Amino acid sequence: MRTVLVERYVTPLREGGSMPAVVEADDLGMYVLKFRGAGQGVRALMGELICGGIARALGLPLPEIVLAQLHAKLAQTEPDPEIQDLIRASDGLNVGLDYLPGSVNFDPAVDAVSDDFASRLVWFDTLVSNVDRTARNTNMLMWQRKPWLIDHGATLTFHHAWDGTVADPAKPFAPIADHVLLPQASALAEVDAGMAATLTQPVLEAILATVPDCFLAKAAEDRNSPLLADPQAHRAAYVNYFLARLQARGRWLQGAIDARA
Repeated sequence: MRTVLVERYVTPLREGGSMPAVVEADDLGMYVLKFRGAGQGVRALMGELICGGIARALGLPLPEIVLAQLHAKLAQTEPDPEIQDLIRASDGLNVGLDYLPGSVNFDPAVDAVSDDFASRLVWFDTLVSNVDRTARNTNMLMWQRKPWLIDHGATLTFHHAWDGTVADPAKPFAPIADHVLLPQASALAEVDAGMAATLTQPVLEAILATVPDCFLAKAAEDRNSPLLADPQAHRAAYVNYFLARLQARGRWLQGAIDARA
C-alpha cells in the first residue's frame, strides 16, 4: 500500500460523523482523507483498510486506498477552529481514498446494477457487518458509469468493544434487512462458494498486513487482552475472526436470504 504526504487541505466534506476532507498530496493526487483524530477513532480507519482490502480481493470496485501522512502544522493555515483541532489530533498516519472527480451519489431509483453485483455486495456487507449501505446513505458513487464503494468506517461493529475472541462467528447480521440492494440480491446462494473460496488465510493475512502497527497499538490501548497485546497477535485475531465467520457462514448467509424473502 502506498503512503503519500498530505500537502494541502482543500475542502471539508461535512457528510457523516468523521468529517472527511478533500486533500492534495505530494504525488499531485487528490484524496478523501479520513482522520484518525475524528470522533469514530482509529478503528474506523482500520475498517477502511481491512474491509477495503476484502472488497478488492472479491473484485468489488472501490477507489485506491492509501496511507496518508499528515503534519499538524497544516492547521496553521485553516481559519476554522474545528478543522484546526481535527488536523492537530490527526498528526501522523491517516487513511485516504482516491478522489473520484465528477462522481455522484448512487441513486437506486435511476442507477442500474446487475443482480450478480447486488448479490456479491450484499454477501460482502453481511460478512463485514456493514450497517451503512442503506437507501438513505448508500455509500456508493457512480463514476465512469460504474458503482464504486466508499466509506467502510462503519463496518466491523464488533471490534469497538472487542477482546480478540470469536464468540459467535455465525451470527446473522440483522441490519442487512435495510441494505439498499437486498431486493435485487437474487443470487446470494449462487455467489457464496466462489466469494468464500477467494478469502483464504494467506489473502486475509496480506490484507491485515496493510494495517499499520500504530493503528493496532492505539486500538488496543483500552483493552486488557493478550489476544490484542501486540500488533502481530492483533492481526491474527482479525484473521481468526474472518476464518471462523467464513467457515460458519451458513447461518448468516441464510439470515440474509431470509431477510430478502
